[in-house]
Amino acid sequence: MSAPTPDEDRLDPRLLRVAAVVVLGTFMSILDTTIINVAVRGLSRDFHTPLATTQWIATGYMLALATVIPLTGWAADRYGTKRLYMTAILLFLGGSVLSGAAWSMPTLILFRVLQGLGGGMIMPTGMTILSHAAGPRRMARLMGIIGVPMLLGPICGPVLGGWLVDDVSWRWIFFVNLPIGAIALYAAGRVLDPDRPGPHHALDWRGLLLLSPGLAIFVFGLARIAAAGNFGTRAGDIAAGAGLALVVAFVMHALRHRDPLIDVRMFGRRTVGASALTTFLFGTAFFGMSLILPLYFQIVRGEPAFDAGLLLAAQGIGAMVSMPLAARMTDRIGAGRVVLTGLGCVAAGMLALSRIASTTPFWVIEPMLFMIGLGMGATMMPSMSAAMSTVPRHQIARTTSGLNVVQRVGGSIGTALLAVVLGHEISRAGASAHGGLAPALNQAFDHTFLWSFAIILLAVCPALFLPRKRTSTRSGEPESAPLPAID
Repeated sequence: MSAPTPDEDRLDPRLLRVAAVVVLGTFMSILDTTIINVAVRGLSRDFHTPLATTQWIATGYMLALATVIPLTGWAADRYGTKRLYMTAILLFLGGSVLSGAAWSMPTLILFRVLQGLGGGMIMPTGMTILSHAAGPRRMARLMGIIGVPMLLGPICGPVLGGWLVDDVSWRWIFFVNLPIGAIALYAAGRVLDPDRPGPHHALDWRGLLLLSPGLAIFVFGLARIAAAGNFGTRAGDIAAGAGLALVVAFVMHALRHRDPLIDVRMFGRRTVGASALTTFLFGTAFFGMSLILPLYFQIVRGEPAFDAGLLLAAQGIGAMVSMPLAARMTDRIGAGRVVLTGLGCVAAGMLALSRIASTTPFWVIEPMLFMIGLGMGATMMPSMSAAMSTVPRHQIARTTSGLNVVQRVGGSIGTALLAVVLGHEISRAGASAHGGLAPALNQAFDHTFLWSFAIILLAVCPALFLPRKRTSTRSGEPESAPLPAID
């Protein structure tokens, strides 16, 4: 095998311009998600609705994400990545304008679903564009570089969202997307290469009718269970069971279909399968914690939304510090060691959070959040880049789509699961608050943090199967023979 030429490893200006275009769109969608996390209590107050209703602002968005992501891989092949990327941004901006103009909680939830249909396509399409432009040799390094500005979203989002909710208007949580989206659209039109007609396959309609509704119904069931605070609600149990049955039916269908919506056989590859399960479990803990942490600062510590956002910034700063280092180390020693180190940092931080008291000084809590951020930056991107560097070029779009589905479904499950745990623990705290309500509420959050710690420990198991050295597989050369279709 010949050694790579300098041009094959160099991050040239053209590639960096493409990366900047992807960063703009991705930053916009990440910013919107993190702003919402600190605004839930403020929106509940302004619309005079209980939190059980207000949570559908986040749940509806996640439902839309889970529904549309499976279409992204096929649509990228069918219509081209540039066209799809710009369409996704336009749809996201339309949903943002309507959400900012919403006049009631039901209309806000509906428009958030529309926004999610666009947001669900931005990240996987952008990652596909980057993968095609960079190739497997430069992907890990490039993702480490672009991850830094992308991580400004988790840092700026909570702070900006808290300020807007406290001092301006919740409507600007959505209107703030407009200037960013306009720049992203203009840059995409100027920088990205025109789409060229290529081979594509017919849409797997049966798979679509099984997977997309299955994911949506399953997440809906989990959300109902979370709203009820237990697993005894009949509507939630039926919906979750029916959705799971549809997803299982899709898997059986995909194993028999020669060109399924998501090729589940790719998860039979060691690296892709290990990356998918690691990403799923990490997403379960990460998105769940994204909901719980702002509520902790607001409910237990009595902080306003802006101050809660400032306190959460340490987590994003930690990820910004570790991501470029993790990308460089992934190139040298492989994703396996980097991801295991990242998971260790996240686990240590979450275990420390589960031991804090309602009077623990913030200067003690902030290093815990910083450590969790360090682990985040060394986990998600290296894990996904390891998978994408081992698949043939023509399978990158669908592999990216599949990994994003896994991540978002994990996030939906994590949000619902931790909401169930927290709701149950808060109910117990209210009934047995003999030593004061604040310590009892703090104990409820401590127990929920412990669940996140346990989920991260589970993620260590698949991470053990990620490569422990730099991937040398060439683009287009699978690391193992794909599983045959079942006739």
